[in-house]
Amino acid sequence: MKTDQEHRRRPVAVFPVSFALLVAVLTLATASMASAAERPLLPGVGTDDRRVPVPVEEAPWRSLVRVQTNLGGRCTGALVAPRRVLTAAHCLFNARTRRFFPESSLHVLFGYARGDYSRHVTVTAVATDPAYDPAAARPDTAADWAVLTLAEPAPAATPPLPLAETLSVTGTPVMLGGYSQDRAQILMADRDCKVLGAGSGLIAHDCDATRGTSGGPLLVRDGAGWAVAGVGVAAGRGPERRNFAVPTARFRTVLHGQAAAGQP
Repeated sequence: MKTDQEHRRRPVAVFPVSFALLVAVLTLATASMASAAERPLLPGVGTDDRRVPVPVEEAPWRSLVRVQTNLGGRCTGALVAPRRVLTAAHCLFNARTRRFFPESSLHVLFGYARGDYSRHVTVTAVATDPAYDPAAARPDTAADWAVLTLAEPAPAATPPLPLAETLSVTGTPVMLGGYSQDRAQILMADRDCKVLGAGSGLIAHDCDATRGTSGGPLLVRDGAGWAVAGVGVAAGRGPERRNFAVPTARFRTVLHGQAAAGQP
């Protein structure tokens, strides 16, 4: 027969095993919850993420810039004239004040990589589409573009990218690069994607792109080089990789008008 002392010891022998199992279960659950919480932070990137680092000193990537605000917000842009940078309008919106940032709060960094850059240029003017109201309940995504006028010309080693003359048709090979939220210190690009179609004033494509890549140029082959077919503005949230860009036709008139007015 077991003594009272042996009966008292039995729970002590069982408890560490149960506790260890509980810790293991909670650890797995926490990891699963963390993983689930991380996934929504990267809309627009497929499970077979094709993004790779690209050299900021080589074409066409040397024409991409990092656009920053005084509050630390950051997006991507593309040089499309000696003193003009194309980006997404929503990148310039201050959610706290419900207004666009003033020009004095905007900064353009050329050749940015891991905290270093070849040139910092300030902004003197911003042109946006009158139809775009980022404070609206449903902003018009097809009007989500902005053209920044730089205080000084871009570095001589940074050539402007031309605008594609026509809208890319379904199946056309394209590329998209930018400073993604998850790899904000280096320029990443999907160089193996295509146009999925067009509708509602937008180009749909399957390039891996997420937050931070907004404002990056959708690039299409133009002879021996690359041209801007659109500006990346939105990432799909469904299981299918389907992201969106505003076509050049939407902002071409503004750029041509600036050029006709003698603005470089």
